[in-house]
Amino acid sequence: MYFWKSRSPQLMAFYAGLLSLALLFIAASLGEGQFERLTTQIFDEYQRFKPREPAGAPILIVDIDEQSISEIGQWPWPRSQLALLVDRLGQLGAAAIAFDVTFPEKDRTSLSRTLESLREAGAEVSFPNGIPELDNDVIFTKILNRNPTITSFALTHDFSSDLPNPKAGFAFGGRDPKEILLPYSGGVLSLPAFDEAAAGLGFINYLPTLDGVVRKVPLVAHANDTLYPSFGIEALRVAQQASNFVVMSTGASGEVEAGAPAIVGVRIGAFEAPTDGEGNLWVYYSGKMSDSSMPARALLAEPFDPGPLEPRVAGHIVLIGTSSVGLHDLRATPLSSGVPGVAIHAELIDQILSGTFLNRPDYMPGVEYFLAIFVAAVLIFTVRPGRPFMGTTSALVLLALILAVSWYLFSTRQVLLDPLLPSLAVVLVFVSVTIAQYLSSEREKRFIRGAFGRYLSPAMVNQLSTDPHSLKLGGELRDVTLLFCDIRGFTSLSENLDPEGLTRLLNEFLTPMTDELLKTGATIDKYMGDAIMAFWNAPLTVPHHRAAAQKAALGMTRRLELLNAEKGFDIRIGIGLNSGACCVGNLGSMQRFNYSAIGDAVNVAARIESITKAYRLSVLLADSVLEDAPAPGPQVVLEVDSVQVVGREEPLVLHTVFDENQLNGLSPKVLTGAQSAFLETYRAGDFEAAYEQARSLKEVAPPVLSGLYKTYLDRLAAFAAAPPEEWNGVYRFTEK
Repeated sequence: MYFWKSRSPQLMAFYAGLLSLALLFIAASLGEGQFERLTTQIFDEYQRFKPREPAGAPILIVDIDEQSISEIGQWPWPRSQLALLVDRLGQLGAAAIAFDVTFPEKDRTSLSRTLESLREAGAEVSFPNGIPELDNDVIFTKILNRNPTITSFALTHDFSSDLPNPKAGFAFGGRDPKEILLPYSGGVLSLPAFDEAAAGLGFINYLPTLDGVVRKVPLVAHANDTLYPSFGIEALRVAQQASNFVVMSTGASGEVEAGAPAIVGVRIGAFEAPTDGEGNLWVYYSGKMSDSSMPARALLAEPFDPGPLEPRVAGHIVLIGTSSVGLHDLRATPLSSGVPGVAIHAELIDQILSGTFLNRPDYMPGVEYFLAIFVAAVLIFTVRPGRPFMGTTSALVLLALILAVSWYLFSTRQVLLDPLLPSLAVVLVFVSVTIAQYLSSEREKRFIRGAFGRYLSPAMVNQLSTDPHSLKLGGELRDVTLLFCDIRGFTSLSENLDPEGLTRLLNEFLTPMTDELLKTGATIDKYMGDAIMAFWNAPLTVPHHRAAAQKAALGMTRRLELLNAEKGFDIRIGIGLNSGACCVGNLGSMQRFNYSAIGDAVNVAARIESITKAYRLSVLLADSVLEDAPAPGPQVVLEVDSVQVVGREEPLVLHTVFDENQLNGLSPKVLTGAQSAFLETYRAGDFEAAYEQARSLKEVAPPVLSGLYKTYLDRLAAFAAAPPEEWNGVYRFTEK
């Protein structure tokens, strides 16, 4: 039993599913970068299917585009031009003016530098009304100082440098963000005068990714033991005239620190933005920020008409950046392969103002691992050998559910549930379980074919191998019909044959006999020299197995007649049939076993077969074989005798069966009636009258029954000479 169960397809599928799931988890852990890349691409697709609805926030992008550069001149423009741009924006009522551009060098186009060069060359230059301000940087500084402006800088790990002090303070609840964030060593800055004059200062770094797509923007950074705000939230702070930021971390009131300390959000004035543990905001793009764009040339046109421009500028956060390809500030986003970097900052501000955020809680990876385990368990217990539709349907349904839940959470709650790990679990577990079950099932089928192929019909072997669970190995009690067949006078027959001839004869005899047995669904138990043992209704159920046994017995007698006629043999057989409860199963040892039947019914069938020679009949069957059997059809069943066999007290009522066409025109009803009358006289002990009845029956009986009545005439003659002392109508056999 253990031998079978330990190799069951379901157990092998369980092990295969667990192994594939474990390998998937190991691969996910070791290849975290690749998995993350695939995950982010899935979330990118979600954004493409359903981008964020823009909030319509008061944001304006002033674009230093190709046409503006063509009209005004090549970049960098004189700082006096930028000062004019800022001054006009201030006059139009901008709430904040933020430069997504750094100014690390002095303006080479300043007239002061030209004047200095001329004087060094010996020229004398004078101004009739005094010397005007000729330094563009000074002009720009003054304009920055009198407007709500924000300058920017880029943080770096490549070199060390001092950074200016931030314009706003930082408060924090929970752990100090500086303990969480990796520090930068320096930065690429604008001229110190510009940063000092501006009302705000923010960094313009993006979170680096392997594919260059900007998905997250850090809101807070750590450098020189100081916290700095990002460019976008600094512009939002200045527009609100707020004085500081509040960074919320784990460990604060209401924030649980389950693992490593983490940042959970940043408050900017009246607005709050949730972040991941490293202070990054996952940008949910709308792709519509270009609709809030104005070319820089519109603000620098002469003559300047503020009327049409004021509604677009007043009260707005103005971000100044460039879409020019030559200035190399185009970035890839989930929605586009190239957008101006300033548009990303605009998306961030619009997102914060809208209050719509992508959220991937810290516990979400645990949820994804749990889902992977859950779907693996479902597949292990639903994928079954021989039921491909059920297994495939289960896998497809699980995949659809995973994707549907992930999409539902994104589209309705903006929660990012990664479907990759559970989906891969479905695919890998389904494939591994299917392969394991197929291999195990094939091994099981080979085992069944090897164990039963030589004593079951091919159709039954196929049925058994298709549904191995219909077989209960190790022994079970079943109602079976048993058959024993033996060649009469085999010993004397074999004495006249050499071994080769004897083997050929047995093969030629056993082959057609086996065919007839297998055609009726019999199980060949064993060959014993010239004898055959077979039974019906085990290991598979055979409906009407008693009738099937009778049919097999008649088929064997017919095939024997044909064999004798074809080969010139004179083989005679005896077939004994009996039905009853037997223990059937694989009997033997672990090294060698045989599927067989044991029980009293087996012994009785063997006794009946040996009695056939006493009655000179080919077939004898017990009364039990006629129970629940359908109508005999074209064959005739005739009661023969009531006997007591060796080792059994209870008498057996025996019958014979033969083809109706063997009656030679005699009516079956007449024959069975005369036989019943004879048996009644015989069992009553009137042996002389019974003798006369037997003699009359022998004269009219067909050849198939002539031996039976000769047996009765011999027995009745002996009874007439020496009547039995105690006669109850049951003939007792004293030998097996």
